[in-house]
Amino acid sequence: MPLRRIITPIRELSESGKLSGLLLLLATVVSLVLSNSPWGARYLHFWHTEVGAGPLVKSLAHWVDDGLMVVFFFLVGLEIKREVLYGELTDVRHALLPVLAAVGGVAVPAGIYLLCTAGTPAAHGWAIPTATDIAFSLGILSLLGDKVPPGLRVFLTALAIIDDLLAVLIIAVFYTDELHMGYLLAAGGILAALVVANRLRVKWLPLYFLLGLGLWFVVLQSGIHATIAGVVLALTIPTTAIEQIEHALQKPVSYLILPVFALANTAIVLSGEAVSGLLSPLGMGVGLGLLLGKPVGIFSATWLAVKAGVAELPANVTWLKLLGLAFTAGIGFTMAIFIANLSFSDPALIDVAKLAVIAGSVLAALLGILVLRLGHSRE
Repeated sequence: MPLRRIITPIRELSESGKLSGLLLLLATVVSLVLSNSPWGARYLHFWHTEVGAGPLVKSLAHWVDDGLMVVFFFLVGLEIKREVLYGELTDVRHALLPVLAAVGGVAVPAGIYLLCTAGTPAAHGWAIPTATDIAFSLGILSLLGDKVPPGLRVFLTALAIIDDLLAVLIIAVFYTDELHMGYLLAAGGILAALVVANRLRVKWLPLYFLLGLGLWFVVLQSGIHATIAGVVLALTIPTTAIEQIEHALQKPVSYLILPVFALANTAIVLSGEAVSGLLSPLGMGVGLGLLLGKPVGIFSATWLAVKAGVAELPANVTWLKLLGLAFTAGIGFTMAIFIANLSFSDPALIDVAKLAVIAGSVLAALLGILVLRLGHSRE
């Protein structure tokens, strides 16, 4: 009986989608506390420990970003493919509203960031506030229970998936350094083999995963970020296996990979310089981009689309509730921190960007909850 009392609440949290967000939050707090404790130097050294052999020698933190996160992006790719084939993105009219909202939610925060950082080295990080953390955002909605209509959850899911797709494209186009043509040609050859296997209706999944492993290696060496290999592999997976693989990966990604990512990437020493950096052009650009840019971009793009008659709001969704959702989309966290790592080589800039992501995301979450509750109380 005592064991059941412990397990039942955990199971309920898991089924509601709250547990993944809570684990991410806990991992972030633990990492920040350890980084600023008497064991801080050891903790930071641990993540910088190099492991591997030959061309695959990297720090543990880099292995998390270039290895474990490939699985996360693979899952993102599967979700994109499923939504396009069977979900909210199948029908053009249904897909148009979240697509336009996502574009607005990328363009406005990027513009705010560039206004804040114009003429500074920090301008290269313009994509940091454009990302939405789907796990955290949906977790916030789940905290509100039946106060959130189903149509709003579906809209946020579609919006976040399109947002992820845009983030993948941004990483591939704007955050790729020197390209190595030999490895790119090898990647093209492996991709061709994957496409042929798909067209021949090959169902044997180990073949796709073996080719995917090869694709990951050559993409890693090519200069393009390795996580792109995960998305590309997902798009070639047989459609009959998508739900099976998604089901198998959902818990490992939510309860292991993303918390480990948070532990590795929020190992930040809260020095006076880092905290004061929140008021620097970089800190303001990230914070305002997430807190104001995201909601303004999403809300205004949606309003224009509805008023122009090209789309309509989901059932039982009011403009106030849409504004609350737009604030929750300002929770950048995972993807925003990931892009921050790609944007700068200076550890001081990376730490300021990460702190601004955390601060902006927390404030966006609080405002999202407040506005959604207000929207429910006015019904």
